[in-house]
Amino acid sequence: MINEPETLVIRYLERMVAHDWAGLGEYLHPDVVRVGPFGDVFTPRRRYVDYLSALLPTLVDYDLTVERVVADRSVVMVQLTETMEIDGSTDVTHEVLVFETDAVGLITRIDIFIQRTPA
Repeated sequence: MINEPETLVIRYLERMVAHDWAGLGEYLHPDVVRVGPFGDVFTPRRRYVDYLSALLPTLVDYDLTVERVVADRSVVMVQLTETMEIDGSTDVTHEVLVFETDAVGLITRIDIFIQRTPA
């Protein structure tokens, strides 16, 4: 596996955007915990990958842009923007994802935070 947590996380995100679910799963610990911005939790790996593989292909004109990556040992924070079409309008969401990784080179936890802007 990959020893540098920052590289691991970037490759995971690339696999997600490419809809490479088998490749994406290789970067996740079997007991990964993903906590979404609304307190929604997905664990273990199979359940989380099933969720992503059902959701992402339904998103119209989906784009993910990494704005900034900060890594400190086994924790990687990624500031990103997700853009998609919803009901004919472009929706832009600014987020920070916090990843925890293990010594083997797998993602063990993902916490997602959304930046809310006034309407």
